[in-house]
Amino acid sequence: MQMDYLTFRKLLSKDFTNAMIRIGLIAFLVVMCLRVFAPFANLMLWALILAVTFYPLHQRMAKPLRGQGRAATLLVVAVILLIAVPTAMLGESFAKHIHSAYTAFENNSITIKQPDPKVADWPLVGKRVYSTWNKAANNLPVLLKEKKEQLKNISKWVLSAAANTVGSLLLFVGAFIIAGVMMAYGESGSKAMQDIFNRLTSKERGSRLQSISTATVRSVASGVIGVAFIQALLLGIGFIMAGIPAAGVLAVVVLLIGILQLPAIIFISLPAIAYLWWSGEASTTSNIFYSIYLIAAGMADNVLKPILLGRGVDAPMPVILLGALGGMVSSGIIGMFVGAVLLAVGYQVFMDWVDNVEEDAGAEPVLAETADQDGSAGGGQVKE
Repeated sequence: MQMDYLTFRKLLSKDFTNAMIRIGLIAFLVVMCLRVFAPFANLMLWALILAVTFYPLHQRMAKPLRGQGRAATLLVVAVILLIAVPTAMLGESFAKHIHSAYTAFENNSITIKQPDPKVADWPLVGKRVYSTWNKAANNLPVLLKEKKEQLKNISKWVLSAAANTVGSLLLFVGAFIIAGVMMAYGESGSKAMQDIFNRLTSKERGSRLQSISTATVRSVASGVIGVAFIQALLLGIGFIMAGIPAAGVLAVVVLLIGILQLPAIIFISLPAIAYLWWSGEASTTSNIFYSIYLIAAGMADNVLKPILLGRGVDAPMPVILLGALGGMVSSGIIGMFVGAVLLAVGYQVFMDWVDNVEEDAGAEPVLAETADQDGSAGGGQVKE
């Protein structure tokens, strides 16, 4: 008996050691793979999101073009040209304006016209704006020296925002190129994802979870692009009515900003309102009306996103909205998609668990009733 116990302990110790070594090697392999993949995580997630979003369009293009690769190539080139060409034109125009402004500043040839006395009557900030504007019109170099620190902070913020915008744009272009490759091999990729979901859950649940993940990504993407287009249209109409120069170009910028999830009210609406008041060509009543309209249009995305997000998804809209907002707060724009998918999938898994409990609870009375009937029938036979 003592020998059996010692043999059992030895075997248990050996198996436990082997299991721990294997678990440690697997954990080490997983950690190293994650470290290697981490620099490309955002790029690959973006590519997957774009591939899932544009795949239905890619499939419609593949039939007349007679090829998955041709359709993917044409779609990638079209989207890159649609984004890169206007961006390059805007960048060149912006650089020219910056260069001309810097040259005028170096030559002391900047002239600012005197402010309208009505500016001082603006509520809350009128007197301060009038005083600063008057100083700039009378002696700009002195004002720049007085506001040197504030201007330095503002310039740093502007340069940081511009760098982030350019970085996001380059990331989007690179991700869309990879998405084109994914779309060209979409059928095999979809089957691989289906096998992964089936392996993690079951064949029936895996298919449903893959469907809801795909539908959630497309719903969030459609909501983002749709909201950006509507906001660009509203602001473009406002720019035309208010007589702001280059209204069409500004509308395109609003569309790009909306897709990148940057606040249009800060980058476009407020500068446009400042131009209206600065030019002084319209009446105060007209400026107030257009200012209110541009502010409302610039904040329209806050109202439209809850309406458009979550359509076509087998999950309640508040679940998709909370996932998108929570993901955006924690991980930026890419977190909006990931958060919505995670919360939608988690909701489905939880509701499946609840439904299975209800089925189990409903099955017990049926089994009990069947048992009673069998017992009573058996009892009758015994009596006989």
